[in-house]
Amino acid sequence: MTSTDPRRRVPRTDVVLADPRLEAARAALGEAAVREAVRTAQDRARTGELDPEAVADAAVAALPARATSLRQVLNATGVVLHTNLGRAPLSDAAREAIGAAAGYVDVEYDVVTGQRARRGRGTLAALRAAVPAAEDVLVVNNGAAALVLVTTALAAGREVVVSRGEMVEIGDGFRLPDLIASTGARLREVGTTNRTSRRDYATAVGPDTGCILKVHPSNFRVEGFTAAVDVSELRGLGVPVVADIGSGLLARDPLLPDEPDAASTLAAGADLVTCSGDKLLGGPQAGLVLGRGDLVERLRRHPLARALRVDKLTLAALEATVRGPLTPTARYLHADPAALRRRAETLAAEVGGQVVPSDGAVGGGGAPGVALPGWALALPATLAEPLRAGDPAVVCRVERDRCLVDLRCVPESADPLLRKAIEAVLL
Repeated sequence: MTSTDPRRRVPRTDVVLADPRLEAARAALGEAAVREAVRTAQDRARTGELDPEAVADAAVAALPARATSLRQVLNATGVVLHTNLGRAPLSDAAREAIGAAAGYVDVEYDVVTGQRARRGRGTLAALRAAVPAAEDVLVVNNGAAALVLVTTALAAGREVVVSRGEMVEIGDGFRLPDLIASTGARLREVGTTNRTSRRDYATAVGPDTGCILKVHPSNFRVEGFTAAVDVSELRGLGVPVVADIGSGLLARDPLLPDEPDAASTLAAGADLVTCSGDKLLGGPQAGLVLGRGDLVERLRRHPLARALRVDKLTLAALEATVRGPLTPTARYLHADPAALRRRAETLAAEVGGQVVPSDGAVGGGGAPGVALPGWALALPATLAEPLRAGDPAVVCRVERDRCLVDLRCVPESADPLLRKAIEAVLL
């Protein structure tokens, strides 16, 4: 290596790490990530690809903005509970609660007595207050886990009676029969795909029955010559009635008349209700079990409950969701079409495009027949890909060779950011 070899000018690692920008990055992203970025930049300088004076700049440019690979996106699809985008966006109150719970907290400790306390008691109290018909509640890590725990505790080695018309697939290839079979319970199918009567259930129930399971077919509808049995008709058959309502609506919403809610289902006679917390409830991923106190306590004491329990961050976010202000999910579902049109027209005046009617959707497997009237900005379909690749990533909907930018699930405060993202791909 000659004295004029540019590789001699490559700065030492300690010199590069002394750059104030990289010192700040080490605090935010960790030592290993920053050192790797520096080594990569140094190697580029040694091969002549990069000027040695630019090593620190290249290392800074290569570092991610956050210590997670997850990217924030603007949801311009019009689908409120978009499973691939994380379903329900958390409220500001829930985000603040997560920050407060990130350190040491009294999640399972009574600061007055100095003794152990019931885990997540504040969250459980909030849920009981929100659904007074529930004698007790339990929180696990998702809706499927709630159903697994209930089936295991009530019917392992016994039968679960289910209507054939409710043998659903809950998403990503997970089917109800497989889920129940994994718990050690046996399925006892009754009725037909389109018609089931109370007599079908009554005939099937016997000494080996662990529970009757009612499943809301949230992501499809069966129409025509059909008959189903309401929860209220299943009371008095001598076994617990479990209703999986799916999307986590705690109280009735006039916008979603066919979507069951926990309060009404319990009042109708269900012994236990299971549902998700990250769908219509608008909270973090969680599974809820609400209902009879003795049955909930039986679930709480089951060994499987420990494996399915949620952490302090989920408990904090869920409590803030239940006690706190209107969630983003609720605001997006009930967005004013006139306001959406005004925002779309303002955006069109700034970046071009055409304002067109656009029906949003609930998503997350909920309310498949409900359209949410709104408006969108129509741009050429070719812009969908560069918008997704931008910073921030903007995920739109492509229909009839148009890229539809639906503002329903974009916070109004993010409109300037959305405008800049569109302008960047139009250049």
